[in-house]
Amino acid sequence: MTLFWRSGLVLIVAAIAVAHAQTSYGDVRVDCGNSTVEVRWSVGRHDDIFRIFLGSCSHPIVTKLPDGRLEIVFKVSFYECRIRRQMTGRWVTYKTMLTYKPSPKSQPPVFTYPVECYYRRSPDMFPEIQDRAFGTALGYGSLQFYMGIMNGDLSGPAQSSTFPLGSLIPVWAAVDQQAHLPLLLLLDECLATTSPGLDPSGPVYRIITNGGCLVDSKYGNSRFLPRQRSSELHLSLQAFRFGLGKEVYLHCKLVAWDPQSLDKGKKACHYNKELEGWDLLDDPSQSSFCSCCDSQCKPRERRDVKSGPQGITQKAILGPFTIVDGTRGNAEHQHPESERCPATEQEDWTP
Repeated sequence: MTLFWRSGLVLIVAAIAVAHAQTSYGDVRVDCGNSTVEVRWSVGRHDDIFRIFLGSCSHPIVTKLPDGRLEIVFKVSFYECRIRRQMTGRWVTYKTMLTYKPSPKSQPPVFTYPVECYYRRSPDMFPEIQDRAFGTALGYGSLQFYMGIMNGDLSGPAQSSTFPLGSLIPVWAAVDQQAHLPLLLLLDECLATTSPGLDPSGPVYRIITNGGCLVDSKYGNSRFLPRQRSSELHLSLQAFRFGLGKEVYLHCKLVAWDPQSLDKGKKACHYNKELEGWDLLDDPSQSSFCSCCDSQCKPRERRDVKSGPQGITQKAILGPFTIVDGTRGNAEHQHPESERCPATEQEDWTP
């Protein structure tokens, strides 16, 4: 597993820096540090100290207090004890449980206490993505690009790479802009294939074409989700029939762009079925940029830095994942049959 951040966690704001609670089993105190959490539990006589757990960790430090009680202390890193990290919008949360399990058998604990630390999300912090299962896209020079498949609430990576036909697959893409001025992350093109290689003469399913037109949204329920950051893009992709039961790969072209320079060649558009027209994700008042999505979008002269290694375009392969037909006869989840057409109209994929 790879952690996509390049610096240690900096505590900007802690919603719970110190928490203290009295329970029927004693007092519990939680101290959230920059990269650690300390849990202190004051109890009376305790015959089975080593059946007390913080997450998956046992064997706490035990000291005797002046009043005769025992103090159970865990001090661990956020990367230990199977502590869960969740990312939602501008916040990152670390969660685990303090538990007492007197029986080693698979029975519920007799005592549980939630341990949570909340922090402002640092600009260079990204969700954890399983390299082998979902793939990553790494860029050049000072720009790093990422892609992954997320769970339903977008707080972390998906726990499975299998999706029922017609379900929604949360696809995440991002660029780490570091010291650069604000960048807008766009998906210029995305094609689905049943092989990790992109064969120009092989069957493909077109998802995004024409410099950012989500063509799959016109026929199914795919759409772009509202942005939380300009450097990230969330695509809610409806699982399609193409490659049903086989391993599927997404071949995408990611672009880091000037947020003030959207045009017909650089945009993020999806189809609005209620209005029967195309909407521009980042500024619906300029949806005229999407008017070419049903024909051919002619981009203006490119500003990509092609002459050196600091290019702002990067291709990515995301997968494999598998779509299975688990909703036979359920019209609500049906997706139109994928067209089988050669990938002959895609642009040059050389970054």
